[in-house]
Amino acid sequence: MLLLKLLSKKVSWVNSILVKLIILDGLWPDFCELRIMKKTYLLTFLTFFCAIFVFPQRMVLKKGEIIENLSVKDSTNSNYSIYIPKSFSMDREWPLLMVFDTEGEEEKALSMFVLAAEKEGYVLAAPKLVDSISLSKNMLLTSRVIQEVAGMLPIKSNRIYAAGSKAGGQFASLVPVLIREVKGAMSIGSSLANREIINMKEPFHFVGIVSKENFNYPFLLTDTKLLDKYKFPNQLLLFDGDGEWPGVSYIQKGMQLFTLDAMGRKWISVDSSYVDSSYQKDLGKVNKLKNIGDLLWAEQYMTEMMSIYGAFKNMDSLRSVQKDLRRDRDFKVMKRAENAAFLKESMLKEDYQYYMADDLYTHNFNNLGWWNYQIGEINKFISGSKPFEKQMGHRLLGFVNALAEDNIEIISSEEVVDEDALAFLYMLKTILEPDNFDFYFKIISLSAKNDDFGTSIFYLEELLKKGFKDKEKLYSLENTALFRITPEFNELVSKYLEDARYDIKLEENRP
Repeated sequence: MLLLKLLSKKVSWVNSILVKLIILDGLWPDFCELRIMKKTYLLTFLTFFCAIFVFPQRMVLKKGEIIENLSVKDSTNSNYSIYIPKSFSMDREWPLLMVFDTEGEEEKALSMFVLAAEKEGYVLAAPKLVDSISLSKNMLLTSRVIQEVAGMLPIKSNRIYAAGSKAGGQFASLVPVLIREVKGAMSIGSSLANREIINMKEPFHFVGIVSKENFNYPFLLTDTKLLDKYKFPNQLLLFDGDGEWPGVSYIQKGMQLFTLDAMGRKWISVDSSYVDSSYQKDLGKVNKLKNIGDLLWAEQYMTEMMSIYGAFKNMDSLRSVQKDLRRDRDFKVMKRAENAAFLKESMLKEDYQYYMADDLYTHNFNNLGWWNYQIGEINKFISGSKPFEKQMGHRLLGFVNALAEDNIEIISSEEVVDEDALAFLYMLKTILEPDNFDFYFKIISLSAKNDDFGTSIFYLEELLKKGFKDKEKLYSLENTALFRITPEFNELVSKYLEDARYDIKLEENRP
């Protein structure tokens, strides 16, 4: 019921607490002093720099620095972080970008947006999400933080946006759906969280940023087609490589797209030099992509350019260039190859989803060999010479990893945990990420807990073969008290790390 109320509730922007902001120039040019008071009585000038005598609760915000752990009014445990650009002043309204992180690292997430915010002139705020599972609580917290920041600073009411990476990006894509005052979302490396609840009568601006090797790339392509159908403004920014973070230039571009859209909608005055500079840089990128032979990306980028610059310029010349490119023989060959890779990827994903669900239901540990073979085939795609299959291979590996991790989270959160299914997933993760020691620890601990010392010994030796050296961590591993005093455990430690803690020998002449 709380979520339903949130869907229909219009956020109130009336702040009952008077907030007075004085930007201290001269003596302290980098500081904003916030004076928050229930009643303001102007009594006298007390000092030579004309300070105001009031009965305030003071909060000092420094421009150009992330201010952490600001308490949310009317909330017992919630807080948020904020960043005010160095160029900030009270004589104009500023756009606000809400940054979200679902792992409890909102300050780190906020820091990734700082350089772009400085260049594009955005205020940043990041709520500390109280519960990664409770959507309604986090939406209410987001609404409160927006109101609080808008009450303290001159925020332009129709220029409030949301942004985040991975799960934070999915959450960000829900914010403009559930909070009408938020006009756009920037999602990095993740698709729309829920297409079913999008209201066609309440459009918002969506900017997706994703690597072509990210498994969410095909999903984002589907999202943009849906948003085009709904006539929502949207752009998809692509980058090369398998890294999860695109870099500052892409974050800045996302903010720039929000600004250009606001100019096109007459929410702010049109800055012709800003528009022309952005257009020329984008045109240069298209030419660069064509010169290096990435024709598909060049064609896609032209589509995004026309969607944003159509409000300012006649795009017939660019449209003509795009049509010529689409007729190009090399472009058609690339397009067919990419579509073939997408089709193959779709079928393999269906197989992986089916077999993982079946293996978890039946506890089919024998099928780990099949998974090992599949990962080998995926690695062949990655190491192959066909560029679209290489990208597909990276996406498939990311997809299987995400599928396994999602199932681990689901099973671990159940009231009665299916430990056999969990053990299967931990074993699968050692195949998917053979150099990630965490999952060796998990399967060793879980097997030892269930007195399956044979499995624990196998994965302990696999871990040690990988070069693990932290003996203290081995001897403090949860649920392994009995396992650690077995001769087999200590012989393996002596073999790979020397000097086992317990000198327990196997009898040479057993009956």
